[in-house]
Amino acid sequence: MVSRPNKGARPGKRPGQSNQIRIIGGEHGGRKLRFPDHVGLRPTSDRVRETLFNWLMSILPGADCLDLFAASGAIGFEAASRGAGSVTMLDTAPVVVRQLRENCGLLGLENVVIQQANASTWLDGPSEPFEIVFLDPPFADDLLEGCCEKLEANGWLAPEARIYIEMDAHKKLPPPLPANWQQLKEKKAGQVAFFLYLRGN
Repeated sequence: MVSRPNKGARPGKRPGQSNQIRIIGGEHGGRKLRFPDHVGLRPTSDRVRETLFNWLMSILPGADCLDLFAASGAIGFEAASRGAGSVTMLDTAPVVVRQLRENCGLLGLENVVIQQANASTWLDGPSEPFEIVFLDPPFADDLLEGCCEKLEANGWLAPEARIYIEMDAHKKLPPPLPANWQQLKEKKAGQVAFFLYLRGN
């Protein structure tokens, strides 16, 4: 996640507390990775990630994954650690992308591609189908609706793809999501609401 909600935001880190995420499970479970100081950057919590990857347990191994708003890399690196076939990670900030690439090298992940790109613009380019897409845009930006439309219309989703959405719990999902997306899961944790969708025919 790359932005805190304005309402009820968590307090900043304590003095001396480092910017780190921890990979929870899989080959690299327990590894800690740094992420940079960047305005609004807030990693998806361990609690939310544990729930998400329990949802995806049966389909993640070997799946091609797209993380459109990578930020700290908490979701994308977790997917790679747990056996994803490939993970493509995007972020716009140069300092964030540099750290993602450094962390990727530290983990020795050869199946992860990291690109500095605007997600909305990137989705207008040549497409390839992904089996799992992680949509975790900045809370303060209205990016969900446009990205969902482009994912469906521009050929980015494999048949029966899963789409994960994470957002500010105080907001509502943008109407309408693509008509062929079926909601499978929904949950809230603190300031965050998160959902899993199945792409139907």
